[in-house]
Amino acid sequence: MERVAKFLKEAETYYLATVDGDQPRVRPFGTVNVFEGKLYIQTGKVKDVSKQIHANPKVELCAFKSGEWLRVAGKLIEDDRREARQAMLDAYPNLRAMYSEDDGNTEVFYLKDATATFSSFTKEPEVVKF
Repeated sequence: MERVAKFLKEAETYYLATVDGDQPRVRPFGTVNVFEGKLYIQTGKVKDVSKQIHANPKVELCAFKSGEWLRVAGKLIEDDRREARQAMLDAYPNLRAMYSEDDGNTEVFYLKDATATFSSFTKEPEVVKF
């Protein structure tokens, strides 16, 4: 999982896919944080992506850097603890201009039952589960 987090942070932008009814939705994300041994992302409750995750927590994300790409499939589980929100915002202090751990909007999710696949055109894919 640490390798996955490192790749996502170095890529800076990854793309999160959710489902909206029967329509896939993909959008760029940039937040990723390891907290208490779990890989977390962050969003706002007022966003459509939040509603989509709550309706169907199965997601996939994808990132690309230096000729290699990473796909991670799994379930997102909300962690409503203040400590989890605070850890994310501490890791991304620039988000504090828009979010607060106590604003009623900030939410964090961790990946559960995740399968990460590292791929490139020059090597066999490597799979990591966490």
